[in-house]
Amino acid sequence: MSMIRRFPGTLLALAAAAFVSACNDGDAKSDVARPRLEDGRIVFPQGSAQLASFATEPVGESAPQLLRLTGRVVWDENRTVRLFPAFAGRVIHILVRAGDRVKRGETLAVLASPDFGQAQADARRAQSDFALAEKNLGRLRELHAAGVSSRKELITAEADYARAEAELARASGKIKLYGGGSESVDQNLALASPIDGVVVERNINPGQELRTDLQLSNSPAMFVITDPSRLWVQLDAAESQLASLKRGQTVTLRSSAWPEEGFAATIETISDFIDPASRTVKVRGSVVNRDRKLKGEMFVTAELPDVQRAGLQLPERALVLAGGSYYVFIEESPGRFAWSEVKIEGVRDGVAGVVSGVNLGQKVVVEGTLLLHRLYRQLAGGASA
Repeated sequence: MSMIRRFPGTLLALAAAAFVSACNDGDAKSDVARPRLEDGRIVFPQGSAQLASFATEPVGESAPQLLRLTGRVVWDENRTVRLFPAFAGRVIHILVRAGDRVKRGETLAVLASPDFGQAQADARRAQSDFALAEKNLGRLRELHAAGVSSRKELITAEADYARAEAELARASGKIKLYGGGSESVDQNLALASPIDGVVVERNINPGQELRTDLQLSNSPAMFVITDPSRLWVQLDAAESQLASLKRGQTVTLRSSAWPEEGFAATIETISDFIDPASRTVKVRGSVVNRDRKLKGEMFVTAELPDVQRAGLQLPERALVLAGGSYYVFIEESPGRFAWSEVKIEGVRDGVAGVVSGVNLGQKVVVEGTLLLHRLYRQLAGGASA
């Protein structure tokens, strides 16, 4: 007790010195444990618990990317006909149904048409006039040979014969064009299929009155006949995808109806203008459909290899956007991360094509990038990164 009383100042000084020393040791140990910035690189102490927050993936070579275009399947217009009435009339017989396969020339329906009857009557009258002109010409030729008739009468008979022959050809051709005959005037117009195919639409009913202006009024065709073994596919392509498309190219069609099966199609035409409403380019192709699995108006997705622009690729998660540029953190060694600017060429399906800034096989941080970026800014004194 007497010793404490005699040296109180000395003991207090020793205690303060010990406290300061302990604090200085703690600060030194804390500095060693914290990450630091060396030559623009973040360096973590060996065994730092923070390293468990980061994950890396290597930079790889660019693999061929698939380009996907949406579209729909439609009838091949080169193998499709839409029948509209050539004469007004009433439907009296319908001989086929939707889904029936028909042959060229097979009758689909019969119309009672006064207008067609008038055409039949014109053909019969032309036959009679031609027969009369033919007899008259033969008689005048005999008379002219005997010196009884004049040359003028013979020339007139020959002109009448030529006119009657031309009118007969016109009237008979009109009847034959629509599948009728000139032997009788029954006013029955037989609608025949002009091609071999399948009836995919039937838009008439018995007793229905039809007019010749149906097509002008945007009414549906009476029958739609097509060959479903070959179809068209209409695709929509963005401007940025045009470089990957060319005529004659093979694409693979996929449909939700057949998710495990692909259908090979060939691109035939690429539109020369951009749709101002959708800002897309129309692309048309053809596809063989022998099994008839694809149906008209079915939605499909076309897949084709994209043009490879970049030689390397890395995960999109590794990118950090700062100041209008893209950066990545490269793990040079365990606990040592370099901040590097990269130039990318497109991102698709979570993968970015890289033009410059990294090398093949380098490891880039894909988890914890935001933490590293914030730490980099702090260690750099808040400088913009």
